[in-house]
Amino acid sequence: MVRLVVQPAAKRYFKKLKDKSLQQLFKNTIATIIKNPSIGEKKHADLRGIQCVDIHYNQADYELAYCVTDIENEKGLKETVVIIMLAGTRENFYKELKRYWK
Repeated sequence: MVRLVVQPAAKRYFKKLKDKSLQQLFKNTIATIIKNPSIGEKKHADLRGIQCVDIHYNQADYELAYCVTDIENEKGLKETVVIIMLAGTRENFYKELKRYWK
């Protein structure tokens, strides 16, 4: 079973989105990530452990950063948790992600 956790920075971004088509595109991307958590591009160096998915919409590039971890729930069963860390336009995305990750 995969559990989804959305961090406050990503929640704020999703809340500010006015374009319904873009909102749906992010929702579809998150649903795809839940089905297959390994689809994102793994980052290296100081962003090790983070995966990102590129989203192209209306001639603009967006990013969705997440990490995947396995935890043991209260029943002693292994559970996969997908944590959506940050979402936004490509401009200054990785700079903000590095600041958020530290």
